[in-house]
Amino acid sequence: MQGETVLITGASSGIGLELARCFAADGCRLVLLARNTEALETLAKELRQAHKIEAFVLTADLSLLETPARVFKELQGRGIRVDVLVNNAGFGANGAFAGLPLQRQLEMIQVNITALTNLTGLFLPGMIERRRGGVLNVASLAGFLPGPGMAIYYATKAFVLSFTEALAEELAGTGVTATALCPGPTTTNFGNVSHGQKMRRLNTPKMSAATVASYGHRAFRKGRWLAIPGWQYRFLILLVRILPRQCVRKLAGLFNRIKE
Repeated sequence: MQGETVLITGASSGIGLELARCFAADGCRLVLLARNTEALETLAKELRQAHKIEAFVLTADLSLLETPARVFKELQGRGIRVDVLVNNAGFGANGAFAGLPLQRQLEMIQVNITALTNLTGLFLPGMIERRRGGVLNVASLAGFLPGPGMAIYYATKAFVLSFTEALAEELAGTGVTATALCPGPTTTNFGNVSHGQKMRRLNTPKMSAATVASYGHRAFRKGRWLAIPGWQYRFLILLVRILPRQCVRKLAGLFNRIKE
């Protein structure tokens, strides 16, 4: 909405970039955060020209523990109050837990869980005080499942899903909302990062990042706590709740296998 300031993490590509376009179309002022300064500057220029909005760029690495506090302090120093926080930044890694570098997996927890929680804890009290705004957390269908072959990634998304649902209940009646966007396979750079350029054995259809972002944006504006784009994925989640847990984890492990 016009007059809102929206902070979007991981805004340089994929779902984060498309969410920036959605909020820009609302007339919002944007704070775009990621590590890729050039990509952020290009996006900011595009959105300023297309929607006549303000768009600020923050280059930051959320794998560093001190980054959320630094971002909060910098925006305070500029007199920028965040009305909507979009926690989109995150990454995964494919492989058995014991076979992947431990430090990389700890960084995944830092970005996917700790930074998300930290940013929410810093910006949410101001929203509640002003009785406006909300938090849009990008989770995943993975949050509903155990994930052999991507154990830590799936576990981090389970945290995001549970955390957001609890927040939504706590925020009832405050004028502030919390939404978890849970996409299935999506055409982004995520696969290149998590699979190291390798392909899964199972080749599944993917939704576009623009479609996923548009669906999540609409759900957020409607105040819904959960957004699962695609009827087939909503059906899948219903199926997951019915199937024995052993079957679910074996199917997830099969999905996560990559070609040798």
